[in-house]
Amino acid sequence: MPSPLTFLCISTYFKGQDFLRACKEAGNTVYLITRKVLEHEPWPRESVDEFFYIESDDNSPENLAKLTEGAAWLLRSRKVDRIVALDDFDVEKATFLREQFRIPGMGQTTGRYFRDKLAMRMKAAEAGIRVPAFSPLFNDEQIHQYTLRTSPPWVIKPRAEASATGIKKIHSAEELWPVLEALGEERHRYLIEQFKPGDVYHADALTVSGKVLFCRISRYLSTPLEVAHGGGIFRSHVIAFGSEEDKALQKLNGDVMRAFGMQFSASHTEFIKCGEDGQFYFLETSSRVGGAHLAEMVEFSSGINLWSEWAKLENAIARQIPYQLPEVRNDYAGIVVSLSRFEHPDNSSFNDPEIAWRLNKAHHIGLIVKSQSRERILELLDNYAQRIGQDFHASAPADKKPSH
Repeated sequence: MPSPLTFLCISTYFKGQDFLRACKEAGNTVYLITRKVLEHEPWPRESVDEFFYIESDDNSPENLAKLTEGAAWLLRSRKVDRIVALDDFDVEKATFLREQFRIPGMGQTTGRYFRDKLAMRMKAAEAGIRVPAFSPLFNDEQIHQYTLRTSPPWVIKPRAEASATGIKKIHSAEELWPVLEALGEERHRYLIEQFKPGDVYHADALTVSGKVLFCRISRYLSTPLEVAHGGGIFRSHVIAFGSEEDKALQKLNGDVMRAFGMQFSASHTEFIKCGEDGQFYFLETSSRVGGAHLAEMVEFSSGINLWSEWAKLENAIARQIPYQLPEVRNDYAGIVVSLSRFEHPDNSSFNDPEIAWRLNKAHHIGLIVKSQSRERILELLDNYAQRIGQDFHASAPADKKPSH
């Protein structure tokens, strides 16, 4: 076996277990930086050579400085070949450390395109990729001109949050300015964007050497914004293989990855098909595996474990050896997840043979279904959403929901 490389992984949320396992199975030394409060989570400890703890997932200059000091201490006695961010909030940490210690991989400028929603929109627009009309919130006159030329409703979005956290919907200029005033000194950390009603799609992909090698296109049945702000039930499903939508979004996802300079990583990218003009618009992207158990849905559809394959391609790139994607299967799959008013909900009444996975998490209920028939998937998801809504569903205020 070739000599081991050392991977320093960062995950300030409990996720990425399959990445850690695959990275270790490839013969590498694996270190993990995580938050101290996650110390006793069931990490795959046999796959992690050493844990290091931080107190906060915050990306403030003060915390990044502390992280740098800790990494500098670590590097005095250990060699690190690669740094990998397993969660959205850790992309900034990883790009910062790579730049500081000159470790190969995505740097801060490219990292902005996969983390900063304003940078994403500006880069996409520059590349000719359709985006909803947007504006930074730096300058009052620029904002005023935006409100004159762009009809409401608008949404105020944090530039660096994940999911639908912190989004506010605005219906008029009169309503806008008090909201901006309330943001105070934090205003520059947000953007304004025209709200486009429509269906939201996501592309879950693997890119190797600048080329998208695998991509599965799915559509939310309840958008993340609706779930976060309306207390809905999260649902998504794989769209029809080879359909016009599938072909269009496969191409569009490739266009985004090329424009943003993606070289090698997993990615989760969202698009909206506007109900008014039928066009696809880019919403946002990230250089990590999608959350909300979408990776499991993709695996039941394709046979591709995005976490494991991401680790294998990172290993291949680091060793300068070819990466081989496993054979891809084309089954339909769908997911439904909801908060539950019961701590440990009994989901045994859901007993259809298409059920491939059940969520085991306190105060949650979730199922993944798999079939050769997309119509059957949609039928089951509709049925399950209705039953969950009646018998299990609970909701929490948007600002109390976890942002991962």
